[in-house]
Formats: sequence, structure tokens, C-alpha cells
Amino acid sequence: MDIFKDLLKLTVVDIIDVILVALLLYYAYRLIKGTVAINIFIGIIIVYGAWRLTDFLEMELLTGIFGGFMKVGIIALIVVFQPEIRKFLLMVGSTNFGRRRKFLQQIKFLKTESSDETDVDAIISACDKMSASRTGALIVFERNNNLDFLSQSGDEMNIKVTQPIIESIFFKNSPLHDGAIIVSDNIVKATRVILPVNNEKNIPQRFGLRHRAAIGVTEKTDALALVVSEETGHISYFKDGEFVVFEDSTELNTMIKTDLA
Repeated sequence: MDIFKDLLKLTVVDIIDVILVALLLYYAYRLIKGTVAINIFIGIIIVYGAWRLTDFLEMELLTGIFGGFMKVGIIALIVVFQPEIRKFLLMVGSTNFGRRRKFLQQIKFLKTESSDETDVDAIISACDKMSASRTGALIVFERNNNLDFLSQSGDEMNIKVTQPIIESIFFKNSPLHDGAIIVSDNIVKATRVILPVNNEKNIPQRFGLRHRAAIGVTEKTDALALVVSEETGHISYFKDGEFVVFEDSTELNTMIKTDLA
């Protein structure tokens, strides 16, 4: 009965507080999912649970040991979760709030002919041709996180996305083919971009630096990445630092359009 009485005392602020905590835990889980940090996170929860249990059972010696660990735990968390904290702060600090206007464009009476929607069909067609000729390519799709801090490492551009443009950029004799390109709102905003490379994940040896770079940029931001392997011609799709499996180009096309929506 006491529990029901407490529930009746809940205010709107309490409900918002619970929702925000749930969202915080959800995004924390997304940040560390698939990494070694998830095991460390579970270990910290176990230690915290043991601390509360020994305190409840009045086991003073163990309570003191666990309590001492928890007091310096914030420093340990910063050290252990440094990559995840960096990713979180990067996501918050580089969010391009201007692109939220796309939400309003989805309202029918405000929606006009969209000229800035990325031409995914042209990009996939270019990737298919580069795959057949085994031309290496690395294409990054900007979403909510602004990637200007990466664009500065390459050559800033302002070129409308077309199939011939994508193919000519990655042509082996082109001065722009080395590195990645960043695509935003159907514009190639930068070429020859240097991306952060992930050296932690174990990936098959047949995958090279382009794939590690794709993992790195999609881990640290909410960007999407396409890689065409120069060795095998295989096309790979990356999201949230993970390989995304697809059956054919049609399914890949649909997946990218959905993720960019």
C-alpha cells in the first residue's frame, strides 16, 4: 500500500526526471555497446551493488573497502571511459541544430520540393561501378553532427552530388582520390579528408585502413559511411561503428535513405 501511496505523490517533475534518467542510461548504453567498456560498466554496477549490500548487512570492513573504491570511482570512470566520454561530448558540441528544420519540412503544408536531399541513387550507382573496377572509395554522410572539424583536414568543396562526380573524385589518377569525401545535403563538402582510425576492434585482415577509418568516424559521430574495397571490390556500410549487413544494392539504397531521413 505504501508503494501505491508513493506513486500517487508523483509530480510532473518526478515523471520528467525518471524519463531523463532513462534516456541518459539508454544513450550511455548505446555509446558503450559492442566495446570492452560494456564489461567494465557491468563490473562497476556489481561493485556498487556489493557495496550497498555490505552496508545493509553492516559488514563494516567490506563496506569501508567498497566505499573507498566508490569515492575515487569518478576519477576511474573518466580514465576508463575516456573514449566514450569524448564521443558523447563531441556529439553534444558538434550537433548541427540548423538541420533540425528537416522535421518541419516533413509537415505536409510546409513541405516544398526538396533540392537538398542527398541523391543516394547516384552514390550507390557510382559505388557499383567502382566496385566492378575495384576502385577504392570512402564516402561519409553527415547527419546531425557537424563534421566541419573533419572537413578542415582535407580540401573544402561545394559540389553537387552526381554519379560522374563521385566516380571522377575516386578515379585512381585523380588528385582528390586519396582519403574520404564528406557528403551533406547532396553536396560534396570536402575531399581528401583524414578520418580518425579505429585500432581497437578486431576486424578481418582483408579489410584495410578505409574500413578502420569508417569505423572510427561512425563511432565518434552519428555519421554514416560507405567503403568500396580496392582489393576485393566489396561494398561495406557502417553505422554506429559497426558493419551493417545488406543483401544487395537495392537494400543498401533503402537503408541509407532511411538512416538519412
